[in-house]
Amino acid sequence: MQISPIACPRLPIWFSATRLGLGSISIDLHRAVVWFQSLVVPEAHQQFQHILRLLNTNVDGRIKIMFALTQIRGVGRRLANVACKKADVDLNKRAGELNPDELERIVTIIQNPAQFKIPNWFLNRQRDIVDGKSYQVLSNGLDSKMREDLERLKKIRAHRGLRHYWGLRVRGQHTKTTGRRGKTVGVSKKRG
Repeated sequence: MQISPIACPRLPIWFSATRLGLGSISIDLHRAVVWFQSLVVPEAHQQFQHILRLLNTNVDGRIKIMFALTQIRGVGRRLANVACKKADVDLNKRAGELNPDELERIVTIIQNPAQFKIPNWFLNRQRDIVDGKSYQVLSNGLDSKMREDLERLKKIRAHRGLRHYWGLRVRGQHTKTTGRRGKTVGVSKKRG
């Protein structure tokens, strides 16, 4: 992997990258160097995968592994970072460069974080209402757990559940002036 710098001594600040046809680039104005964000796959990595399938999710292989894992629902940057460190994976590697063994280690750590001494406060489902255990909810399980929680709140007629049911703001926001689209239409003027 290499990102190639090109010296650009007289590039004006207002000059757009799209005029040059360069696509997405970043310009360091202090040094006037243009960095191309192109990914060059060396000959040694012929097994490079541009799209990975992890935990029922398509993951972009061109992104660094820590940020690529955040494309899985229920996995944030912190959990992705800890999982990569526990699996002894280089954080500078792209997701497509990893071999199947490294990917399998990362997936098992994300699915069973308690076995790898990741504390309970790190998980996204702590002291579940049904069984009292703490665990990490991922991808499709996240939707079902959210739905169950909302149904339970509606069933016990909790304030949060009622606000969800009525389609109003739940977390104490003001509703007089904002969030008016999509609601019922007010009084219309009488024509004639």
